[in-house]
Amino acid sequence: MASYLALDRNTAAVAFAMFTMALGEHLWRKFVPKYLEVLGAPIVAIGLYGSTEDLLDGLYQYPGGWVADRHGRRHALQLFVGLAASGYAIMALAPSWPIVLLGVVFMMAWRSMASPTLFAVVGDSLPRERRAMGFSVQSILRRIPIAIAPILGGLLIVRSGVVKGVRIGLLVSILLALLTFALVSRIRLELPTLSVAGLRGVWRTFPPPLRRLLLSDIFIRTCEGMVDVFLVLYALNVVGISAPEFGLLIAVQMTTSIVCYLPVARLADRMGRKPFVIATFLAFSLFPLAVISANSFAGLAAAFVVGGLREIGEPSRKALIVDLVSPEARARGVGLYYLVRSLAIAPAATVGGLLWQASPTLPFLLASAMGLVGTAAFALTVREEYAG
Repeated sequence: MASYLALDRNTAAVAFAMFTMALGEHLWRKFVPKYLEVLGAPIVAIGLYGSTEDLLDGLYQYPGGWVADRHGRRHALQLFVGLAASGYAIMALAPSWPIVLLGVVFMMAWRSMASPTLFAVVGDSLPRERRAMGFSVQSILRRIPIAIAPILGGLLIVRSGVVKGVRIGLLVSILLALLTFALVSRIRLELPTLSVAGLRGVWRTFPPPLRRLLLSDIFIRTCEGMVDVFLVLYALNVVGISAPEFGLLIAVQMTTSIVCYLPVARLADRMGRKPFVIATFLAFSLFPLAVISANSFAGLAAAFVVGGLREIGEPSRKALIVDLVSPEARARGVGLYYLVRSLAIAPAATVGGLLWQASPTLPFLLASAMGLVGTAAFALTVREEYAG
């Protein structure tokens, strides 16, 4: 079973680390916009929160990859877990919404700085034909908590109120971060040979197919970033469902993703990455339209099934990135990819907030259009032999 799931000491450690961190974070993560609103943040500030996440997601990626390539995978992950736990504490103790944004600066260390390291562990540990499965197992163990935790978080909010409920979730995250620290301490990988230096040097190692994938990905993630932080507000304020019902929608979305992962991973490792990446990009494009077409919980549930299908080709996309980056700069190459992507999409949530003020449906419509452009760009410019 371990062989089938592409699990060894290192990939198992990072997969279960992703599980424990996700279990804590998703008790409260989807409710942060509501937390900010209760603490007095205006709608533009909530959009700024989304843009801050995207900006930090970009700025942290390359430094995270540099730390992993320079000091090793284990020490890098231990550092990032510690920084994230500090962020949880700041957010829990925040007396006002600007302090929550300060906490985000530290909280994003796990989500962003750790990302190139998690990619690199799969690339270091597994051969090319096993990587889509490796990323699928990571994705499943990260999304099982996402299917459960938001429901529990919604119940906490109903029972204790938005502020107290989110703060209880943050405390649980701190405790689970301690467990994660112990898990990543089990990683044993040799330090890579650093034969490529500097941002420009790493960028020059990017082959043309990887650069074209990056361009398409920017359009797709702009589509996502323009509406992601407003999903909870649209569902609760416009459609009128409750917080526990929104948690159930997240469960529907994650369950859809989980059901797809393993069979698709086997097919992608055998048949090639491109068809599954295209399917993912199409689902990203259609999800905003499905949300604004809904006027009931049942309609939103159908929309969130489409949202779950956004992950059908994500392990294939991640495996394609690892296939194409230089092994001598694997963590930094992944970090640079996400640095460029996240900086490019950083304004998306703020733009979405400005459009929301005119009409809540406007950011969703523009997001869908951006997604379709990105899908077409990938389908037309990345040839099958490079994505296979």
